[in-house]
Amino acid sequence: MLVLLNTGAGEANQRGKEPLRASLASIFKRLKVQAELNFCSGAELKPRAETALARAKAGEIDAVVVGGGDGTIRTVAGVLADTGVPLGILPLGTLNHFAKDLGLPMDLEHAAEIAARGSQRVVDLAEVNGEIFINNSSIGIYPYLVVDRERRRSHHKLAKWMAVVPALFRAMRHFPRRRLSLSAEDWTRPYHTPCLFIGNNEYGMEFFALGRRQRLDQGELSVHVVKQRRPFDFFWMICRMGIGEVTRERDIESFKLDELQVSATTSRVPVALDGEVEVMHPPLHYRSRPGALRVMVPTSTSERESDPVHGSR
Repeated sequence: MLVLLNTGAGEANQRGKEPLRASLASIFKRLKVQAELNFCSGAELKPRAETALARAKAGEIDAVVVGGGDGTIRTVAGVLADTGVPLGILPLGTLNHFAKDLGLPMDLEHAAEIAARGSQRVVDLAEVNGEIFINNSSIGIYPYLVVDRERRRSHHKLAKWMAVVPALFRAMRHFPRRRLSLSAEDWTRPYHTPCLFIGNNEYGMEFFALGRRQRLDQGELSVHVVKQRRPFDFFWMICRMGIGEVTRERDIESFKLDELQVSATTSRVPVALDGEVEVMHPPLHYRSRPGALRVMVPTSTSERESDPVHGSR
């Protein structure tokens, strides 16, 4: 296997390059797996992944493993999409949403064992204007918050959790709202919203499932438009969301689609993709890419997803 490790990812950065190298070398040796460890920066990740793909196609390696957070996984998944090359995941980021939704363990040794000896499972990706995302994309207040958070981290050398608090207060004070037009199939609807959220498959809105996905292979976009237009109402909605009291009638309009076009009144729109922000030019064409990624998962997870009760791809 060829292992790509993002040195800037949260836990990877905390562990340190050499201790992480030593740990992984020991784990893969015990597993009797040949693993070539490549440490790289975020900017180097995509070309390294493209080289890994070429080597996989040439039969030099059997799988690509990526170590990092959701942004790191997104980059490598974009390269491996629709190639059939298996992707193993070492959750070394801060939040690791995608790994958790796949049922992967958070400790390095067990995650490495699954990357080496787990089962293969086919899952969906989603994209907007050709850019892949594995979890979700959003327009409005969240990209605004992320840009301000990263600015504070860069200028003041703050940890992510320390930078997010003042960034949140600033976002609530300025409270950006977007005039958007959503189109799908034979309908078009105008919105004036602080947040448009598009998930790669459906996210739970209930208390115990909030922010999690039960399925990653339904081939659909889960679209949510926030109705609240005032900062206090929005903040109160977030509080109620934490205890599972958000209602679709009062707070959020939701629907499921396989494709969506988003138009805006501006020529440039900041768009969040798995926690990273890119500036894009509308119209934004979102679409689901069913079964585009082959990933390594625990055998029990793979068997459960193939069960007739749960469906199969």
